[in-house]
Amino acid sequence: MTGYAQARAERDGWAVRISVKSVNHRFLDLKLRMPEGFDLYDLRLRQMVREKIHRGHVEVTVGVEPGKAAPIQVNRELVQAYLKAAEALRQETRAATDMDVVALLRLPGVITGVTTAVPETEEEQERLGCLLDGGLREALAKLDDMRRAEGRHLVEELRNRLVRIGGHVEQVRGLAATLRPAFSRRLDAKLKELLGGAGIDPARLAQEAAVLAERSDISEELDRLRSHLQQFGKLLDGAGELGKKLDFLLQEMHREANTMLSKTPGVESEALAITGLALEIKAEIEKLREQVQNIE
Repeated sequence: MTGYAQARAERDGWAVRISVKSVNHRFLDLKLRMPEGFDLYDLRLRQMVREKIHRGHVEVTVGVEPGKAAPIQVNRELVQAYLKAAEALRQETRAATDMDVVALLRLPGVITGVTTAVPETEEEQERLGCLLDGGLREALAKLDDMRRAEGRHLVEELRNRLVRIGGHVEQVRGLAATLRPAFSRRLDAKLKELLGGAGIDPARLAQEAAVLAERSDISEELDRLRSHLQQFGKLLDGAGELGKKLDFLLQEMHREANTMLSKTPGVESEALAITGLALEIKAEIEKLREQVQNIE
């Protein structure tokens, strides 16, 4: 699911800022951005994220403010070059301008060697590591709260779609029961056309209609669809990692809908109605598959 959270923590003169952003993704795709020189904390932070998030494109950005003053170096040769250029320009234009030291320091290349100081001893490194752990834990907790709120709205929408699919399934079941008489009418009309109006044995007609109806029987597909819908609802009531299980169920439901379409031939009103409903079921399943990508 999508979400964004950030946290800040301070200790022993150090300050860390951590932001976590997640968007929908079928698998876990984690990107961690750390300040230069702090790679020693990369694995421990990645492991913390993996323990909390199992699906989604996740970006973690870490900022660290040093606990002691970082060394600053001034490129004095470059400063002298800037001053000479400024003096030459002043003489050419006869401008009376005083040099501003702060503005001079802002010129490109004047200040060098500004880096975030990395803890030197193992004890200092561990203290900073614990601070990073706490900041990341807080950010992940905030992200989880946001994702849970979004999840509640998503589950409600998923349940509404399940109800619509279930209604279509029952409509198809009612129409499927009328297909055998429809096949009999079609066979009767076709045979009369071929035989020039000659009499047709009613028993033979019923037998052929039964064969066609058996080939087009979709009762098993309807039963499996109903079972999948019930299982889908039970999974939504549960906890844990649901995304992949729901995705698998939707693949099975899509397969049953395709089979229904392939086993419902003819142009009778009943068959056309079943085809329309089956297409509606497929459309709802596709929408469910898109939304399930948001579920971990």
